Amino acid sequence: MTATVRDYSLTGVESTRAVERGLANGQWFQADIEPDRLRELSVRQNLRPGIDLVLWLALIVASGAFAWSQRGSWWAVPGFFVYGTLVGGSTDARWHEHGHGTAFRSQWLNDLVYYPASFMLAREATYWRWSHFRHHTDTIIVGRDAEIIFPRPPSVAKLAWLFTHLEGGSGLIRTTVKHALGQSDDNIDVLVPESERGRVFLEARIYVAIWVATIVWAIATRSLYPLLLIGGPTFYGAWLVLFFGVTQHAGLREDELDHRRSTRTVLVNPVFRFLYLNMNYHVEHHMFPAVPYYNLPELHGEIREQLAEPKPGMISAYKEIFYAFREQAKDPSWELPRHIPDVPGWRGPIVQGFEWAGDSSVDGWTDLGPADLASGAMRPVDVGDAKLLLACTDTGDVVLVDRICTHGDADLATGTILGCEIECPKHNGRFDLRTGEGTRRPIQTALMTYTVRTRNGRLETHIAASGSAANGEER
Repeated sequence: MTATVRDYSLTGVESTRAVERGLANGQWFQADIEPDRLRELSVRQNLRPGIDLVLWLALIVASGAFAWSQRGSWWAVPGFFVYGTLVGGSTDARWHEHGHGTAFRSQWLNDLVYYPASFMLAREATYWRWSHFRHHTDTIIVGRDAEIIFPRPPSVAKLAWLFTHLEGGSGLIRTTVKHALGQSDDNIDVLVPESERGRVFLEARIYVAIWVATIVWAIATRSLYPLLLIGGPTFYGAWLVLFFGVTQHAGLREDELDHRRSTRTVLVNPVFRFLYLNMNYHVEHHMFPAVPYYNLPELHGEIREQLAEPKPGMISAYKEIFYAFREQAKDPSWELPRHIPDVPGWRGPIVQGFEWAGDSSVDGWTDLGPADLASGAMRPVDVGDAKLLLACTDTGDVVLVDRICTHGDADLATGTILGCEIECPKHNGRFDLRTGEGTRRPIQTALMTYTVRTRNGRLETHIAASGSAANGEER
């Protein structure tokens, strides 16, 4: 039959259609898990990711030193292969997790890894950060997600070609050079806020400057070895990115607000899990992106019965992908049959606390319930039409802020308190609970904050029952 080709661009008819169908920034299914357990699994640390990072860097240095010492020998071939695979391949998982800001508890450590990892993959750090925000908002929604690898109809031949990364790598370099010249494009215009576009062009110029310096080094020494160390791994090491990355969504449903139908979890061996930083638990990651990679196996154990059966290995995953590609090449609308368990009594997005409706105001102060919030705890409250969030920071300060994220309309009661900040569960953006100001991308607009006091063991706020702020403070 004749294949119907859809418009996968971010500015075409499919983008408009996704908005009209309610698929853009939609409400996704979320597996049921006890809020306290989810909060435990969302706790970050510095020790575990630090050990993983040191081991990974040691492997890179060791393989690179060996390859360099064997120049002119055939032993350089396996040496550079391992080095390139680590730099141009396994860096993808580090880029991903530290870009989410969930690997380390300390945000500066996440950024310290994210920016070099972006360069190692030839991914412009700011642009790709915003692209990945959209990927999590509209996962595999045609016309909305810029990270769909296989537009339909797919083909096994195209998959094999992608593994060379000749097209993908050269495309990344061409785009970076274009941005270094100050030229924008549709994806930047759609995804990146205007205030951030200068950073995109600056980062592109830094990348190009390093590449040019490496080329000069290679010419001066009349050797290709400098290019094998810097820039080259983007091409010859990227096979590992594809090897893992293809299994995430390939062959699965498009335009589906349930990650169990559009995303795949694959059970792999410990070596693969280290190289991939547990991103093989990909359904779990998309449902709960606030959970750090080292806790994903435990999260999988908690919600496994609510998910489609995971693939038992990479071979099984690729068999399913090849089968889907053959069928979708004949009929692009064909979908893989997947058994999705029912979740009796599904309660929707996980709220870390309990709903409590405030009493009518007394002397202008509205009662918000008992003053029993422990450090790091929160409680959603509705006062009239206002959706608010009571939270106790790690320093013991009780605050009251708007509950809905100003970026993606997510309910912050499903988020995570980190010190004096709250992290949105949708894109890992953060707000300072004391001021409402955004402290981490993609947040652009501050939350409204309100006066809250304790009287006779109760929490109270000075806000009208209609939900309009009365003496509320936007600080």
